[in-house]
Amino acid sequence: MRHKVYLIDVTDRDGVQTSRILLPKLSKTMLNLYLDEMGFYQSEMGFPTLKHEVNYINANLELVKLGAIKRIHLEGWCRAVPEDIELAFKNCPEIKHLNISMSTSDIMIQGKFQGRKTWKDIIDSLAKSAKLAKELGVETLGVNAEDASRTELSKLIEFVLAGKEAGADRFRYCDTLGVDDPITIYETIKALTLATRFPIEMHCHNDLGMAEAVSVAGAQGAVDSGVDAYINTTINGYGERAGNCDLVSTILALKFSHGLKTKIPLDEHIDLKKAWKMAKYASYAFNIPIPINQPGVGANAFAHESGIHADGALKDRRSYELYDPEDVGRGEPELLETGRIITTGEYGGVKGFRHVYDKLGIHFSTDNDARRILELVQYANLHTQKPLTDDELRLIASYPDVVRKILTVNP
Repeated sequence: MRHKVYLIDVTDRDGVQTSRILLPKLSKTMLNLYLDEMGFYQSEMGFPTLKHEVNYINANLELVKLGAIKRIHLEGWCRAVPEDIELAFKNCPEIKHLNISMSTSDIMIQGKFQGRKTWKDIIDSLAKSAKLAKELGVETLGVNAEDASRTELSKLIEFVLAGKEAGADRFRYCDTLGVDDPITIYETIKALTLATRFPIEMHCHNDLGMAEAVSVAGAQGAVDSGVDAYINTTINGYGERAGNCDLVSTILALKFSHGLKTKIPLDEHIDLKKAWKMAKYASYAFNIPIPINQPGVGANAFAHESGIHADGALKDRRSYELYDPEDVGRGEPELLETGRIITTGEYGGVKGFRHVYDKLGIHFSTDNDARRILELVQYANLHTQKPLTDDELRLIASYPDVVRKILTVNP
């Protein structure tokens, strides 16, 4: 059996930690729905230990039960300390997937804990937390070494084996500061995998502009050593500082790179044609423009002006295009309404509201039925602070009780 690369998106956890941005809980939910449609293995949906995340997480787990979210694992993140595991299950009893994290490099252990924790304390806390998570019903558990790229290999091996023995399902190698390079990480991951025989999850930051290259190189090291690999991505590369490993760029590399596409098979469930819709929605929700030169989804990804390039592309697109616009879900014209526009939102009335929903193919039998959803739409518009998208409006009408929980934060 050939081992594969599976994708775990961390936009709803690491992406939202981008400084100076916010992402509403409704938008986080939409990203989970889109990631599910795209065939992702898992979404790191947030922090089950944070009060303001609890209603959103429980509501999304309810969407799984209702069949709105079909395949993707919705996973929470917390520290690898027993108190966090207990609190996560107190807040979110139905959670089935977790990643638990602990710093492993000397510089972080010394800097963060100021002598209060030794390496033995780190290993003990990891093992106790992993065992507890499994006892409480976690089905898939990842153990994360924060700052793994600045941690001695021997210590990483000990950390992985402790997690494996405690019942974990994979190890997350965190290049927390983006210091790795493709050649070094390939060798490190290969050595780590051969020593532990344990699936590896790559979590790479983009401080040196190499997050995608480092991620796929590490994944290749794992697959070449005989285990499955997982790559963490964020939509449009959002994330702390210079960002994380970009979702679309990573898939493009795995599908179209001459050196990778035959060496490390990608999870066959991935549907790249959903990329354009996903990237556009994330840009709208985060209120961050997509860079003009972003691979696959940037405005200039398929633009040609140079005479030689334009002539070559018109004769045969393969002269200057590695993949088609249709491969990433582009190519169809997008129409913009220029006449009368009726919208609904925070101050909308029932007539305009019903008109908007009629155009979506959703009809209400009476004004009273419509008003019940209108009130929720008004709150949702207040929640997102921007006009609601068609898919958001559909979600609200289809699952009003769940959306009500998503919009509710109890201090």
